[in-house]
Amino acid sequence: MMPRSLSSIVKICVLVLFVTSVCLVVSCKKSPPEGQPSDQRPQPSVTPAQAPEPPKVDTSKAPKPPAETPTAKAPEAPKAPKEVKTPAGSDTGSSALAAVDIKLPKPMFVGTPQDTRVPNLEKPSGKPRPSFLAPPGTKNLALGKPVSSSDEEPIIGEIEMITDGDKEAADGSYVELGPFLQHVTIDLGAKQEIYAILVWHYHKQPCVYFDVVAQVADDADFITNVKTVFNNDVDNSAGLGVGKNMHYTETAEGKLIDCMPGVRGRYVRLYSNGNTSNDLNHYIEVDVYGKPVE
Repeated sequence: MMPRSLSSIVKICVLVLFVTSVCLVVSCKKSPPEGQPSDQRPQPSVTPAQAPEPPKVDTSKAPKPPAETPTAKAPEAPKAPKEVKTPAGSDTGSSALAAVDIKLPKPMFVGTPQDTRVPNLEKPSGKPRPSFLAPPGTKNLALGKPVSSSDEEPIIGEIEMITDGDKEAADGSYVELGPFLQHVTIDLGAKQEIYAILVWHYHKQPCVYFDVVAQVADDADFITNVKTVFNNDVDNSAGLGVGKNMHYTETAEGKLIDCMPGVRGRYVRLYSNGNTSNDLNHYIEVDVYGKPVE
């Protein structure tokens, strides 16, 4: 009887131990960690590498902003015409310029002049000279005015012929002065506003005169208010300084010395120092275009 009862007791004890261990395990699983409410589950920790990437936006499908409508430019205001300033001392005012009536002699030779081998020589244009423009009322102030010369006894002609209005190159129409540097001086009678000087040395055949210098002054001795308006002396052989103007070939058009916008003076003097044919100096006519000083 004893062995059977012991076996029953052992089974009961094992069963009790098993039930007790099961209860302990269940109670451990249901108890929350310390400091955490029982109704919340612990959240898994997330490392930066495991963080979900933000959703990518497809920019190609995004609506483009509307293009800017070009603004129409306001029309520019018309530019004011440039003002033509009149130099101090000139009486041209605001008058428009007009073509000066210049009477030319008939040509004595036709065609292009031959190369005379002169340094700093102006090439012939091969066409008529453009009209010279000056203030209205401009006229030849030298016509009939008294003339003096460094050569008081010309070889041919009379000094007064230089302002007599005869511009032809025929015999008896020109004055021949002695060799080397000579000059002629025209007295305009009063101070004038001079716009141009036109000189004919000798145009019966093409030639070039040397050391051509034109000056304007207030006195006959050329001391007061002297202005040089032309100088083609390349080596200062005339003693008036080296000029910047070019040599030129004589033609029936004469040499027009532009003095615009005007120089003031009473006396006009012209120098020359021989030519490509000989050492003599010649003058057919000299015009001085301008207006009286008001």
